[in-house]
Amino acid sequence: MRDNYSQSILTIADYIIKTRCTVRECASVFGISKSAVHSYMHTKLKYIDVDAYDEVQKVLNYNLSVRHLRGGESTRRKYFQGKADLATKAEGND
Repeated sequence: MRDNYSQSILTIADYIIKTRCTVRECASVFGISKSAVHSYMHTKLKYIDVDAYDEVQKVLNYNLSVRHLRGGESTRRKYFQGKADLATKAEGND
């Protein structure tokens, strides 16, 4: 049981390292909560594999440093999508 648990944590860590994904993206891929991913990567992984822990921390710290940019980009896309929807509705009413 313990080996399977450790192996699943290493699988998640390997996925984060290879794809450089966010905690939210990783949680959706593996079907677990963001809290679980965070807990596995910040508390449990360092006792299983220190090298993987260091690499994952680099990825997560990078994602943390650019999250304000990602939020702004998604707001921008949402804004322009809303404008496009309004233009489409206006053309349909003519």
